[in-house]
Amino acid sequence: MSSAPLITSLQNQRVKDAAKLRDRRQRDKQRRFLIDGIRELDRALDAKLMLDEAFVCPELCGSDAARQLHLRLEHENGDIVQYVTSEVFAKLAFGERCDGIIATAPTPSRTLSDLKLPDDALVCVLENVEKPGNVGAILRSADAAGVSAVITADERTDLFNPNAVRASLGTIFHVPTAVADAATTLDWLRERGFKMWAARVGAGPLYTEVDYRGPTALVLGSEAEGLSARWWADDIRPIHLPMQGRADSLNVSVAAAVVFYEALRQRGG
Repeated sequence: MSSAPLITSLQNQRVKDAAKLRDRRQRDKQRRFLIDGIRELDRALDAKLMLDEAFVCPELCGSDAARQLHLRLEHENGDIVQYVTSEVFAKLAFGERCDGIIATAPTPSRTLSDLKLPDDALVCVLENVEKPGNVGAILRSADAAGVSAVITADERTDLFNPNAVRASLGTIFHVPTAVADAATTLDWLRERGFKMWAARVGAGPLYTEVDYRGPTALVLGSEAEGLSARWWADDIRPIHLPMQGRADSLNVSVAAAVVFYEALRQRGG
């Protein structure tokens, strides 16, 4: 077990700084983020993500998975483990789930130039998808369906919101991602010869009637605002999903999963 003293004070500076990471402005300022959850942390370690702190409350590590992660952290990252009381841990934990371990990590570089993609890459482009649960769910579906990368093409979509990390079940550490503005993203796609299909309500052919083979980008916007005018162009073709009821659109994460799996089917998955 780490020789670090038990942190009992809610005013401890490490704790205060980590707790601030619930706020995006603090994540941007500190250039790091929170990872809350056993599965999420395990997958971060599997992906060789560098952690800078791990806060452990042994009395809350009640599951076998939590105890195994505790041992793994001690073995692989013992110098960063900090032990805390349950009261201190409650200040750090995000949401109602309480696994007894939470960590912080430097925010990884996520530029378009960082992406290493296959020749027939299938990428998902998100614009103005602000709800972190939807962002995380899209990452989870992208991982399951073999999507090559997820690109956020705006400043509002926050890949490293703790709820996005949690909703992704840690797949955010395994799906290649990039952050850029819409203009830069569009130029990057065009330079690389991507076909671009933009999901729009009631526009274009059905999503099952188009070809997703070869380098392809699937572009999705928020349910409230849809895609900006930048994504209306002759080389960006609309597709739609059939809607049989009163609602005119699906949750964006559900729509993404439906189209991802049609692309996977066409690509021989």
